[in-house]
Amino acid sequence: MKRKVAFKTLGCRLNQFETDALVTDFYGAGYEIVTFTDKADVYIINTCTVTNQSDQRSKYTFNQAVRNAHSDSVIVITGCMAESGKEFFENNQNVTYLVDNLRKGSVLQLIESHFHGKMLHPEDLKQDLFNFSLIEKGFHTRSTIKIQDGCDNFCSYCIVPSVRGPATSRPKKDILENIRKSVDIGNKEIVLTGVNISRYNYNGISFEDLLEEIIDLPGDFRVRISSIEPEGFTDKLISLFKNPKLCPHLHLCLQSGSDNILKQMQRFYTVDQFLNLVGKFRNRFSDFNFTTDIIIGFPGETEDDFLETCNVIKQVGFSHIHTFKYSKRNGTRAESMNNQVPEKIKNERSIIIRQLSDENKLIYRRSFIGKEQTVLIEKRSANKPSKGYGEHYLPIQIKNTFPSQNTFCKVRIIDVLNDKEKSVVGEIITESG
Repeated sequence: MKRKVAFKTLGCRLNQFETDALVTDFYGAGYEIVTFTDKADVYIINTCTVTNQSDQRSKYTFNQAVRNAHSDSVIVITGCMAESGKEFFENNQNVTYLVDNLRKGSVLQLIESHFHGKMLHPEDLKQDLFNFSLIEKGFHTRSTIKIQDGCDNFCSYCIVPSVRGPATSRPKKDILENIRKSVDIGNKEIVLTGVNISRYNYNGISFEDLLEEIIDLPGDFRVRISSIEPEGFTDKLISLFKNPKLCPHLHLCLQSGSDNILKQMQRFYTVDQFLNLVGKFRNRFSDFNFTTDIIIGFPGETEDDFLETCNVIKQVGFSHIHTFKYSKRNGTRAESMNNQVPEKIKNERSIIIRQLSDENKLIYRRSFIGKEQTVLIEKRSANKPSKGYGEHYLPIQIKNTFPSQNTFCKVRIIDVLNDKEKSVVGEIITESG
């Protein structure tokens, strides 16, 4: 009988990509992929540690695996909390293997050795940040390509440089070959990801140079950029969006709309510089979509600082905001800062930001009524509307027709529902093969 493996991913898109690559490995090796609540022979938890809440979720997920496991199950802890919470997991007898980020890509080798009775320690695994398979069997329909890992910014609140290490860029030829193979097997959307992809630099090749070569590759596909910092690139990046293969959307990380707080966070830009960058994009592409991250309640954040953030949110019109309450991270400079913001105030401010986000989302999506979008169909059901994303990262459901999964179709936006999801409705114009 096939051995069963269950996966759980917490945190960022990079973690999601790495889990999908492991799913491909295990599927290719003959394992049956089951849900995390099932009885499994192997549980693999790709943890996150960006906030205290992330740590708690990682621990909860681990305990869930312990409850679901049978007596011979293997539990593997990897990801960023495997670095920051190493002592916690090493002292827990229910953890079979603790695998750091450098060796994450070789988890299958570790498990295969275990079941064949061979003695292999995680430290014996290959150290390679980019040792991940091309995703052919994963939990997501888009093909994510890892181009970079690590970060050298050392923002005062952030633990990521400690758990992911220094900024490291993947060789250009490996990235291009990975994308060619992904397109050849039928993937229609390529998502570029990393910890700080704006700092990509391999042998003098910048992120903009790399992106230019990617969108010049032949094939029927488009390219989407995942989360990016508002630094390290020039006007060349804006010009590249003239190419229809490049999706007009950026998740551009703001964190705060107050210069005072940005300075305390050790961010490398001012509010004016951020707004100037947004303005350059919008001057060229008026409906360009910006989403962002906001940290609420950073030490010393006053009511005026918070109101400045709200004003920037309204000015930019972010169509979605990932809202995080600040939490102390061991080893960061902000850990010892005075004027910690009470939790009650963080909660109140978080509600306000989420309300602003919902208002902006509805306004932005309604601005597309009557306009066209090219949708990549990701979900198809005979009884429900087909769903996918337009090039501007609008989640669109198709009215009354059922185009094939993993195909592009042209739709006209006819409505935006004022429901919880602010659902966008489109009617089909043309469908590609």
